[in-house]
Formats: sequence, structure tokens, C-alpha cells
Amino acid sequence: MMDVRRMLEGVLGSGGTAGLEKEVRRMLGGGGGASPGGRPTGGGSGSGSGFGGGMLGGAAAGGLLSLVLGSKKGRKMGGKALKYGGAALLAGLAWKAWQDWKAGQPAQGAPLADMAAPPPAHSGFSLDEERDAGGSDFRLALVRAMIAAAKCDGHIDADEHARITAAITDQGLTAEEKGFLLDAFTTDADPMAIARLARTQEQGAELYVASRLAIDPDVPAEHQYLQRLGAALGLPGGLVAQLDAKVEAARAEAAGF
Repeated sequence: MMDVRRMLEGVLGSGGTAGLEKEVRRMLGGGGGASPGGRPTGGGSGSGSGFGGGMLGGAAAGGLLSLVLGSKKGRKMGGKALKYGGAALLAGLAWKAWQDWKAGQPAQGAPLADMAAPPPAHSGFSLDEERDAGGSDFRLALVRAMIAAAKCDGHIDADEHARITAAITDQGLTAEEKGFLLDAFTTDADPMAIARLARTQEQGAELYVASRLAIDPDVPAEHQYLQRLGAALGLPGGLVAQLDAKVEAARAEAAGF
């Protein structure tokens, strides 16, 4: 069985997060206590969507995803917000956008600390609970979505491909985990295939957020990829607008850290 948390740490990076975790806890109410909404924010191993380790703790040092993103000369680092909140931010951001869309609110950003708080259990956005359309851990679908988006403009040449393959091989992962990552990095970026991973519209929102956070859509190929993904997921325009607004707000605020 694959250790999904460990593999996510290999994709997003690991270590170097103490200052970020402290800042998140401060913004959510301080220390290791509860957030304003009553959710724990403290350290420890925590759950896969918590702040103490795993998803948040693995996001600050770069990881395999940064090899793909960082190889694109002259572009902004679209994944910087991921370095702040990791997979916890993916779920929290999508949850906040979903709530605002359902409430008929205008599309606008929100404080990063609010969006980084993990969604409640049984909300359809709690990563520890969700299975994708094929019955697999939904976090694996998020990994595929991030990797596909990061390489959707076809910029990875043979040398970069070899460098990424070597980085996967050097990770302290099992053969199954390495095989999954190699498959994700070598498979063509196909928004239709990513969309088929979603079992619910809530999962579709999370897949879109993962893709949108992994890149800055600053070239036509990236814009087209996101448009095709949103259409394939069947996301309403109002929801996409909320998701885009939340991602841009998270990106802008995280740039200050």
C-alpha cells in the first residue's frame, strides 16, 4: 500500500516549515490551540489535512513539483501558495469558494488563514475521507492534477525529463510510489483524464484548484488547459470565478512570505 502522505511530501517538498507553521497558527488564533472555528491548529503529526505535519509540513522546501515549475524561465512561481499551505490549502480554498458560490456571494478573495483552515468532516472536501471515481485515495488524484497542469504547455525537454526522473528515483519511496510518480510525470497532460478522476462536483472543484495553484496561467496553452479542465469537470461559471478569485488572493498573500 502506498503511503500517500509521504509521497505528497516528495512532490511538494519537505522540511523548513517551522516559520510558516508558526505564522499559520498565529493568524488562526495562536499557539497550538483551536482556530476561531474551533478546529485544532497545533503541531504534532496530525491528520493528513492538518497543519502540524504531512501536507503543510511537506510543502515548503520545493519538492518534485518545483522541478517542473522552476524549469520555466521568466515565469512566476505559481506554486508559491502551495508552499505556504500544501494540500490543506487546496481543500480549504476549494471549500471556501464552494461556500461563497452556494451563498451567491460575489467572486472575491479571502484571507489566506481562513482558506488554509481544513474543511469539516463529511463536507465533501475533507481529504482524509475522500475517494476518487475509481475508489483510490483522492489525494493521488490531486497529485496527478498538479503534475499535469505544471507540464501542460509541453515545456519539459529531454534533459529536464531525465532530471525529474532521477529525482523521483532518489526519493525514499517504495517501488509502487515511485512507479505512480513516474507514470504521472510521463503521462501526457490531458484535462479530460484528470476530470474523469472526480467522483463529485466538490472533488472537481478541488482538482481545478490543484491545477490552478500549480501554475500561473500566463501563456495560451495554460489558459486553454484550465478552460478545458473546467468544462470537462462541468463546473458552473460562477464556481470557477470563485475558485479563480480565491487562488489569486492566496497567491498574492503568500508572495509576502
